[in-house]
Amino acid sequence: MRSLYGKFLSFTIGIMMTSTLIAFLVVNTYYHQQLKGQNDAKNMKIALSLADFIESENKGQLADFFETQAAVGYKLYVVDEDGHASFYGAPFRELNLGQDPIDNVLNGKQYHGMRDLKTETFMTGFFSDQLANTVGVPFESNGKRYALFLRPDIKMLFTEVHFLLGGMVVVMAIVSLLSMLIVAKKLIEPITKLTMATKRVAEERFTGTLEINRKDEIGQLAHSFQKMTERLSENDRIRKEFISDVSHDFQSPLLNIKGYADLLGNDDLSEMDRKNYAAVIQSETERLSSLTKQLLLLTSLDQLESPLHRKYFRLDEQIKDTIRKYRWLSEEKQISVSLELDDIEFIGDPAFLEKVWENLISNALKYTEAKGGVDIILTDHGDHVKIEVRDEGIGIAPEHLPRLFDRFYRVDESRTNKIEGTGLGLSIVQEVVELHGGNVQVDSIDGVGTTFTVTLPKM
Repeated sequence: MRSLYGKFLSFTIGIMMTSTLIAFLVVNTYYHQQLKGQNDAKNMKIALSLADFIESENKGQLADFFETQAAVGYKLYVVDEDGHASFYGAPFRELNLGQDPIDNVLNGKQYHGMRDLKTETFMTGFFSDQLANTVGVPFESNGKRYALFLRPDIKMLFTEVHFLLGGMVVVMAIVSLLSMLIVAKKLIEPITKLTMATKRVAEERFTGTLEINRKDEIGQLAHSFQKMTERLSENDRIRKEFISDVSHDFQSPLLNIKGYADLLGNDDLSEMDRKNYAAVIQSETERLSSLTKQLLLLTSLDQLESPLHRKYFRLDEQIKDTIRKYRWLSEEKQISVSLELDDIEFIGDPAFLEKVWENLISNALKYTEAKGGVDIILTDHGDHVKIEVRDEGIGIAPEHLPRLFDRFYRVDESRTNKIEGTGLGLSIVQEVVELHGGNVQVDSIDGVGTTFTVTLPKM
């Protein structure tokens, strides 16, 4: 697998080569459509001016005149009517001019070799050092006809400035390439760190800080990844604590069941002890059953992907039905239950919301001392409803309130031993309420009582 740095290098070189090819094609098209004819016309004008000068002014030696012109940057080929030919300036690389063009020029016609030369690219046209790649004009001197063929000397045209500019372009290309490689290295370095960090996360190693201090998109990605890692670390801790808590909560009743079951096997056991031990076994079995049901409910809440099964139902009637389920407990402890319920038709999932009222009302009755009181208030506030469950129980100390809705969290051992619970009820309450877009708050005074307030938006 090629690295990202290698791909970037390949893309960079590919882009440079492609841009060079495109630039070459554009320049080549411009040369054939515009520059080729212009270049021919320009040199033809120079050749005609030389011919005019010879015919009107120069009555001396032609050789000296042509040597002078060659010295200023031209290659010249002169043929007289007798067929004698002379070259002036640097020699041509290829002498490929036919006899027909020479005869035509001697007969008074012009030769446009630069314009009509068949070439594919401007490199083989503009820089082609061929005798055929010239312009030709006729002239007369001392009563004799001549044909003058001319083209610029390319070597003479390339001055020190052109070499400096060419060198500058080469240096710029090299520096640009090296700069892009360095920038690519800097860009890829944080991605490499992110890759190593993802491998650590895949191995469930969530420790360590990602040291990428940037303000661009990569920095934002690193920041989001760091937050995700911290969240995964917290989830991993919660998961391990959850497994530990579940194991502990299952282990304790199972040990009790096993221990009391062994005691029931004693033949010398009295009938009273046998009933007491059987009652303990039954109580622990019910505790395991309740724990299993609540775990299944929490699992269904965690895995809930489809929307809640919302429908219209009477919220006040549902709360009354829940109170009837625990009427035996209120009568057993002689607790007075006060109801102030507005008639409210609510849209929600009645199956899940029923678990909320069961947990809150049962907790209020369990933790309220005998002959105490429980108040349940349901009020309609237009865009939302508010449910308050107040008890006169043992209360909750302030230091326990922040973790009250954590799974398996119990306020203290004495409270747990007095009234057996799973530590899952309030977690279920919070998750169901939040799934409905609401919130739950708790206010408590240790030794006085507790109030749970549930706020649910109306659809």
